[in-house]
Amino acid sequence: MLVLERQDHLGGAAVSAEVFPGTGAKLSRYSYLVSLFPQRIIDDLGLDLRLIRRRYSSYTPLPGTASGLLVDNEDAQATRASFEAVGAGSDFDAFGRFHARTGTIAERLWPIVTQPLPRRSEVRSLLGEDQLWTDFFERPLGEVIEATFQSDLVRGIVLTDGLISTFARAGQEDLQQNKCFLYHVIGGGTGNWDVPEGGMGAVSGALEKAAREAGVQFRTSAEVTSLSPAGDVTYDGGASGKASVHGEYVLANVSPEVLGRLLEGSPARPAARAEGAQAKVNLLLKRLPRLKEAGVAPEAAFGGTFHINEAYSQLERAYAEAAAGSVPDPLPAEIYCHTLADPSILPDGLRQEGAHTLTVFTLQTPHRLLSEANNDRLRSELQQAVLDSLNSVLAEPVEDCLLTDSHGRPCIETKTTLDLENTLGMSGGSIFHGPLSWPFAEDDEALDTPAQRWGVATGHERILLCGAGARRGGGVSGLGGHNAAMALLEQG
Repeated sequence: MLVLERQDHLGGAAVSAEVFPGTGAKLSRYSYLVSLFPQRIIDDLGLDLRLIRRRYSSYTPLPGTASGLLVDNEDAQATRASFEAVGAGSDFDAFGRFHARTGTIAERLWPIVTQPLPRRSEVRSLLGEDQLWTDFFERPLGEVIEATFQSDLVRGIVLTDGLISTFARAGQEDLQQNKCFLYHVIGGGTGNWDVPEGGMGAVSGALEKAAREAGVQFRTSAEVTSLSPAGDVTYDGGASGKASVHGEYVLANVSPEVLGRLLEGSPARPAARAEGAQAKVNLLLKRLPRLKEAGVAPEAAFGGTFHINEAYSQLERAYAEAAAGSVPDPLPAEIYCHTLADPSILPDGLRQEGAHTLTVFTLQTPHRLLSEANNDRLRSELQQAVLDSLNSVLAEPVEDCLLTDSHGRPCIETKTTLDLENTLGMSGGSIFHGPLSWPFAEDDEALDTPAQRWGVATGHERILLCGAGARRGGGVSGLGGHNAAMALLEQG
């Protein structure tokens, strides 16, 4: 088997890098947490990979106040008190019941993501509860949230899982927000999002090691320029020039849009336009910033997902502002601190000094706002909007906490959806390679071939999708590759 990689290194978006020269910190540059990567793949390949569970679920400041909601997975009473402190005491029990319902979905659906695609009616039967099916698979997510919770803040916390890299309204009729929400709550059968020890590079590195031991060959700086339905692949090897190879099967870890272009007028299948809806900001701090809420330690607030300006009404207003062509103000965003769970990505000196990394992921910032002409300006505008949004809930400017690199520059880096498209080949900067699909086939859908049954078909027998654009592809899951491999094994 031969793997062709267009970049000069392996790993795609699941890489660690010294983003800030001279610091020695190895940040997860693009992707950051792991939930959808099945233990079955880890076990089958014998991967040396450790995923770290976080104690805190989330912290969400109440806009315009010096208080916030801290959800502590290990202290229900403290969590209840926090709900009451932000005026959402009546939602505490509803919050638990809601997540018990999504937990049921996770327990029943997760085991089948590494099996052939079930049909819609089979999944409905598997869930065993008609109301569960109706609420999460047939009704817009916003309707269920509004019927369940009273607090604008709590409603927003729940909705965010439906908006990660998905530009949508809570009540959108095409249910893209429901599909995104589903993939964010079923991972591992629990919905937990874990920190990969050593950073994202440890995930791709473990996969590379297993592949090399199995005899796979890799060629980097090898950009595929065309392929045929018969399995002929042409690529540009840079200094070594153009070359061609032939494969009995071609597994394509590219978006359906990119695959369609490579097939030179013989598209893989009609591809819906891919559009990411996020910017990614990496920061390296000399210490965690102080919060406006004096009673919550920064180590707790940043220990899970830190939501900023993500109340339900703010998310809906941000959608409207972005749809009208503007960067939302205030900008909804989520923050993760890798180093509180895993300080190994920092050199000893920075660890001892109390340094930390922060990763910020914006919501409701669609790719349509960007162009080659305005990308530099929008990158700067998005970065400032992130800083302003974060500073609105801090007791001090986060800029005062930034380290500087070996050139004396503040340690902050922003990647737009257009940066992802240009650097990683992700169409529209979509981390899902396009609109998400349900993890099942429709009752009348053709499942005649192994590729169709495993959700990796392209319309060409020799070409299979093996990345995030496959059915049940998602991001950092390995499911596209696993299911493509299963289809080939079934093909014989």
